[in-house]
Amino acid sequence: EQPVLEPVLPAAAEEQNGTDSAKAPKVNCEERNTTGIERFTLQILNVSQDLMEFLNPNSSDCTLVLFYTPWCRFSASLAPHFNSLPRAFPTLRFLALDASQHSSLSTRFGTVAVPNILLFQGAKPMARFNHTDRTLETLKDFIFNQTGIEARSDVAVTEEDWEGPLPSVLTKGIDWLLLFSVLFLAAFVMYATVRTDSIRWLIPGQEHEHQE
Repeated sequence: EQPVLEPVLPAAAEEQNGTDSAKAPKVNCEERNTTGIERFTLQILNVSQDLMEFLNPNSSDCTLVLFYTPWCRFSASLAPHFNSLPRAFPTLRFLALDASQHSSLSTRFGTVAVPNILLFQGAKPMARFNHTDRTLETLKDFIFNQTGIEARSDVAVTEEDWEGPLPSVLTKGIDWLLLFSVLFLAAFVMYATVRTDSIRWLIPGQEHEHQE
């Protein structure tokens, strides 16, 4: 079943104060207990790990998930900014996965292009980050606008964020998503061509017309 992102709607309840009104968050996230957690970092899923195992459908906690590929220059430039987010929002969870290794998830959530960032509440995708300017500040604004959770003001991108855990250096590889798309398109064209020729032979009069 194709998941549907929740539409971004204006807040229903607003407090009138004569000049400005405060909007309620679009996604009401349950903030996790950070007691005993000393290091807030991004978790990267390997090829054998399923995203659904890390998302609790019976919970209202929120997780920001990044779909990337290690040979995409836009993913590499985003990496240090995304690496710093867990420190800015310690009560939220942050995951990243290689879209070329999880093609079924990419198809399921419509994340053919990378990098692609989805905000989940439980196991349900609620919003997609659509800005072309992918920096720590724009990511913080996106999370705040969706959840109402404010980022820690003392967090900035550091040298450690450039080193990992999400790689900021391009690696050579094959774009399996693009290759699969090209092969699928080629197979479809061949199938359509064969079917068209077969139908032509079945139509009365078409065989003689072909022979002439």
